[in-house]
Amino acid sequence: MATVFDVAKYILEKQGKMSTWKLQKLCYYSQAWHYTWTDERLIEEDFQAWRNGPVCPELFNAHKGKFMVDADAIKGNSANLTADEKESVDVVLKDYGTMQPFELSSQTHSELPWKKARGNLSPLENSDAIISVESMGEYYGNLI
Repeated sequence: MATVFDVAKYILEKQGKMSTWKLQKLCYYSQAWHYTWTDERLIEEDFQAWRNGPVCPELFNAHKGKFMVDADAIKGNSANLTADEKESVDVVLKDYGTMQPFELSSQTHSELPWKKARGNLSPLENSDAIISVESMGEYYGNLI
């Protein structure tokens, strides 16, 4: 199974430099859709329901303090992804890759996996609640 760093590296190699906020959301959607399509995790790490949308803490800690990152800033290896995993990420990049970070964040806020993980928290409250891959698969599977 790939790590979030492997997926982030692949995304940055394909898309180029981007905000850390956008990178987080593209990694999240890669996990969500890959799980929906295959019933297998793409990324071993979990995403949490933070105020600004889904965030993988391990990836956040690796780029903390940076606004923009490129492939050189991520210590992952895109070669660790299988052809099927790359195909999943490629579809996500085709569908979400041109969106602005605030659009991606806003979209995740309107979707059930993030809402469900946050429960009754206000939009300004911090949360480390995990967004389960099962809730991702159920929600995004209903969109197909």
